[in-house]
Amino acid sequence: MSAPGGATGATVWLTGLPSAGKTTIARALAERLRGEGHRTEVLDGDEIREFLSAGLGFSRADRDTNVRRIGFVAQLLASHGVTVLVPVIAPYADAREAVREHHRERGTAFVEVHVATPVEVCSVRDVKGLYAKQAAGEISGLTGVDDPYEVPVDPDLRIETHGTSVEESASVVHKALVGRGLL
Repeated sequence: MSAPGGATGATVWLTGLPSAGKTTIARALAERLRGEGHRTEVLDGDEIREFLSAGLGFSRADRDTNVRRIGFVAQLLASHGVTVLVPVIAPYADAREAVREHHRERGTAFVEVHVATPVEVCSVRDVKGLYAKQAAGEISGLTGVDDPYEVPVDPDLRIETHGTSVEESASVVHKALVGRGLL
């Protein structure tokens, strides 16, 4: 969709397990896009939970509400010519599909990127210490371990980060956006 002034906006939703590399890729890509002169925002899942979705828990209903809220904000920004990078787990396929449909209904581009990092690799990265806490019995409900993560069946792009650098992963997403005429 072209916003006023001819800028094309899009939502790029990076889904995957905790510590898969979603936010790291989004931040690297955002830096590149800004360097190229693109209006870009990162809607980080942790930040959104603190500010937009404070008070929500991690039940399926709360996770779906969180995903839909983020999707609404992303679509709104994208409709105004912003490339919105959304590194959010979004563990349920139907919630991700609802966000895609919301974008489709409004004529806004939506690209689902599955950051496909095996749980074994994520648990080694464990940037927030979640896997260690879950293994120690300190927490439960960890997505992909003892809570569901529905792997995207047919994402627009799948990146296996355990075999590529952050820069390579960001470049793959960039190339896909260029190929779709979104940059």
